[in-house]
Amino acid sequence: QKVSVEVLDHLEHLALVDFRDSEGVERLQKAIQFADQLHEVNTDGVEPMDSVLEDRCLYLREDDVTEGNCTKELLENARQKVEEYFVAPPGNIPLPKLEERETFLHGS
Repeated sequence: QKVSVEVLDHLEHLALVDFRDSEGVERLQKAIQFADQLHEVNTDGVEPMDSVLEDRCLYLREDDVTEGNCTKELLENARQKVEEYFVAPPGNIPLPKLEERETFLHGS
């Protein structure tokens, strides 16, 4: 199953993964093939679940704070910050132009 350039572009932005080479595209296609097997499973009459543990009583532990007030030290690690928040880029990888992607998609 071939992956379109548009789908590849969308996935790269969502997952921040670079599929720039044919090996990356091949791995993605194999992952899609593997996941497609789930369509063959008969789920008629099966109620959706939030968790496999939803029928059990889960006990919560005490949440004792042992450290804290380290905001200043943590923010010293930030490359860029606004007020007391880390600033993250919309993507951490340089993405190729659509024309470049089409060349290695057709080559795989």
